[in-house]
Amino acid sequence: MKFCLCILATVLAAAALCLAAEKDIHQGVLVRGKLIVQEGKPTELQTSDGRRLRLDGDNPTRKVLGDSRLNGFEVQARGHLSSTGEFTIDPIHTHGFMVNRDGHLKMVTYWCEVCSIRAYTPGPCVCCQQETTLDLRDPDQDERQ
Repeated sequence: MKFCLCILATVLAAAALCLAAEKDIHQGVLVRGKLIVQEGKPTELQTSDGRRLRLDGDNPTRKVLGDSRLNGFEVQARGHLSSTGEFTIDPIHTHGFMVNRDGHLKMVTYWCEVCSIRAYTPGPCVCCQQETTLDLRDPDQDERQ
C-alpha cells in the first residue's frame, strides 16, 4: 500500500511540474513595436523607447520574419528574451506573432488566389507554385474563408 502511495505521489508531482512548465510557456513576455526587415540582416523590433530587439523563432516563424512585405508594420510578439538580448518568439502554432492593422491584431497568413489554399509561411503555393499573397486575418476568423 505504501509503495502504491509513493508511486501515486511521484506521478502527481510530475504532472504538476508539467502543468507549471506549460503555464510558463503561455505566459511569455509580450513586446510591441515596429518591425524592421532588411535584406541580409536579422529582423528587429524597434520598441517605443527606441530599443531594438533582434527577433528569432522556430523555422516557420523565421520565414515570416524574413518577409519584406511586413517591414514597417506595428507588431506584437509573445516569447522569451535571452541573455544575449535576442527575443525568441513562441512557436508559430501558438500565434505568438501578430500584426497591428487599423488598431486590430491580425494573424499573418498567405493566400493562393488560384488554388484557394492558405499557408502560414511566405513562398510559392504548394499546388500551383504561384507566389502567395500576404493575407492578414482576424484570429477568430474561420479557417475556410
